[in-house]
Formats: sequence, structure tokens, C-alpha cells
Amino acid sequence: MMQPGSARRSREGGCAIALEPSTERQPLDAAAIGALAHLYRGEVYRSTIWRTRLDTTTNWAVVTLGVALSITFAAPDASPLPLVLVGVLIIFFLLLEARRYRYFNVWRARCRWIERHFYAPLLTDGRPEPTGWQSVLAGDYLQPRYHVSYMTAVGRRIRRNYLWILLIQSLAYAGKIIVHPDPVPDIGAALRRADVGPVPGAIVVALGLLYVATWSMIALWSYFSDRRRARARGTEASSSMG
Repeated sequence: MMQPGSARRSREGGCAIALEPSTERQPLDAAAIGALAHLYRGEVYRSTIWRTRLDTTTNWAVVTLGVALSITFAAPDASPLPLVLVGVLIIFFLLLEARRYRYFNVWRARCRWIERHFYAPLLTDGRPEPTGWQSVLAGDYLQPRYHVSYMTAVGRRIRRNYLWILLIQSLAYAGKIIVHPDPVPDIGAALRRADVGPVPGAIVVALGLLYVATWSMIALWSYFSDRRRARARGTEASSSMG
């Protein structure tokens, strides 16, 4: 077993890690392998539970959008306002799901770490990988923390699910003010239909475009951020999780 202070600690990707162990680690015996197998099962269970919670918030967003669509297109004189207001609920569900995703990512990262450095080498060479992966995993248990930032989690959830929800909402709103109940003759008439009380339709449409552009930019930013993280893991795969 490594003595305290025998490894130099660092941080990368929001996770405490241990690098350059100064003493050689003893091979895992049968009892340690059995304990690690039970640990892996527990992490898989926790990741499955939190994955289900992600699906729950997505279902809430889909159901509320469906209700707003039903109300908006229920009658020719129905207001498009429900499609605007449902955007607030969709944002709330998105932010809640991003928070849940950060928890889910902790359990998922641990499972993948064990699979990559323990089970895969065990199945290939008949023994676990003889590197410092145990120290990285132990550090994550001693000092648990999120592996991704909140904005990264938001961007990932937009890319996975919410981009399509936002697209349907936007197309439905555009369809309501342009062709329902009758096609508008020009853009001026469409903007007049978009009026919400004292708020001019031009302002409402501009806010809608800003709404879609903002979430789209966050999704793009997280995509390029994930690519940079993937390249970093490729060069320093033994020293980071997440």
C-alpha cells in the first residue's frame, strides 16, 4: 500500500488525481478483486438510477410542450402565448437536468475508468493495467467532485435532447403566427399576430430568436469543449477522469 505523501497530487478536469507514485503497488489479490467487482456493480447501479432521472426531466419537457401545442392550436383564435410561456418551463427542466447530469457523470466516469483500466486489461492480458489508475480512482473517492462544469452539462443536454425540443417549439410558434388559422399576406401581418398585450410582435420575435441562438451557442461551445477534453484524455489517459 502506498504511504501518505508518496504521490504528487494534481488536478485536471475537475478531479483530484495522483501522479508518479514513488513506491511500487502490490498486485491485487483475490479479495481485492472481489471488492472491486462489488464496487463496480454499485457504481453501475448508481449511474443507472441517475440516468433514469435524466429521462424523467426530458419527459416533463416533452409533455409540457405537448400541452402548449394542444392549447395553441385548439382553436383558430387561440393565442400563441402558451408556446412562449412553455419556454420558461423548458429552461427550468433543462437546468434541472444539467444538475442531475453532473451527478450522473460522476458515477459514469468511475464505471468507465474501472472498465478501461481493470476489466479491459484483465480480459486482454489476464491482469489489470499496472499503472496509477488505482490512485486516480482512490483520489476521486477521497475528494469527490464534479468532472464537468455546469455550463458543459447544459450544453451536453441541449445537444442530446433539448435542441430538438427547442426546434419543435420554435417551428410551432412560427407556424402559429404565419399559417394558423389563415396564411398571413406579409411579414407585417405576422408580426402583428405575434403581439403579446402591450409588447410589439417585433420584440417578441427578436427575443425568440435570441432565445434559440443562446442555447444553440451553448451547445456549440460544449461540443468544441468536449473535443478538447477528448484530445487531452488521449494524451494523458492515465491521469484524468470525466
